[in-house]
Amino acid sequence: MAAGPDGALWFTLVHAGRIGRLTPDGRLDEYALDAPGCGPSLLTPGPDGALWFTRARDHRIGRITVTGEATSFAVPTPDSGPFGIAAASDGALWFTQMHSDRIGRLTPDDGRVTEFPLPVTGAFPSALAAGPDEALWFTLHQANAIGRIGLDGAITLHPLPTEAAGPVGITCGTDGALWFVEIGAGQIGRITTDGRIEEFPLPDRAARPHAITAGPAGGCWFTEWAAGRIGHLTPDGRIEEYDLPDRKAEPHGLAFGPDGALYVALEIGQIARIEPRRSPAG
Repeated sequence: MAAGPDGALWFTLVHAGRIGRLTPDGRLDEYALDAPGCGPSLLTPGPDGALWFTRARDHRIGRITVTGEATSFAVPTPDSGPFGIAAASDGALWFTQMHSDRIGRLTPDDGRVTEFPLPVTGAFPSALAAGPDEALWFTLHQANAIGRIGLDGAITLHPLPTEAAGPVGITCGTDGALWFVEIGAGQIGRITTDGRIEEFPLPDRAARPHAITAGPAGGCWFTEWAAGRIGHLTPDGRIEEYDLPDRKAEPHGLAFGPDGALYVALEIGQIARIEPRRSPAG
């Protein structure tokens, strides 16, 4: 799920092969893609005013305009499994390749893809985010590390302190650090651009945190996939948790909308809207 340039929330329907659009006033539109089994996964606003997304099952990168016109581009490596995607300061879209241990770069004007091999195998690179240092930061789910790739393709890996932490979602925080979830360890992690790592255990270590996004007022918000909850790590390090009405909702992606509310995609086929509480000062 991501906020689009048109003031709407855009999201993927992975099992239906569709892209959805939801306005803050509740209008919902869906756009069918050319291959129902393509597996649209993560998406991001692009530098061209369109939304770009990964197609994990047919190994393509998709593009959809705000009026619903979709196209796609093949990834050169077969069966690569693109997943995480983000726009970078160089005007390109960068993405992870889960099954081929590579990071890809796509230029939006011509669809040309360049691939950068990782120095590890079986790492399962997952989510990816643009950092404040103009590099791309990504999680290595099976290698238990956070990776960094510069715009020149130079790669650095940072092993996590906790074994089998299984990092998945990652986001750039308002504090200049990268925040990520450890689905296997039930923790939230923070890494600075010089590689210093902190970890914050959740009250429920079996909650399986999955996705994470920076909060506009600082801190970060994340989904607890196995517990049917939304978590908030405050700027001072406190963890607050909010139960969803359906404990079996299986929350996945989340993003803040133009109305200041937090929108969460649920595996049960719903979108939840949460309005964060304001401080007494407003």
